[in-house]
Amino acid sequence: MRCRFTPLLIAVLFVAGCASIPGNRPVVVGAGDELLKLRAGPGLGYRVLLGLPDGTALRRHDCVTEVGQLWCRVSLLEAPRMTGYVSADYLSES
Repeated sequence: MRCRFTPLLIAVLFVAGCASIPGNRPVVVGAGDELLKLRAGPGLGYRVLLGLPDGTALRRHDCVTEVGQLWCRVSLLEAPRMTGYVSADYLSES
């Protein structure tokens, strides 16, 4: 009986992790002069696609946790075809 509930529990925990960041229209905050790196995948090992300055408006699609860090797949609000991953630490609601 216990094993039947395991997939449901995992799904609930995944959704709860993404729910901790409200809304889907964040802006970049706290990047400073370094710019926030938009990456090809969820982690530091992925190539950098673009640097995003503070105030850049984004659309959040989903989030995943990699090596204890929450990464969100986003697209630029002004250029929706430009998508990648950013650290959730640098996202805030507009």
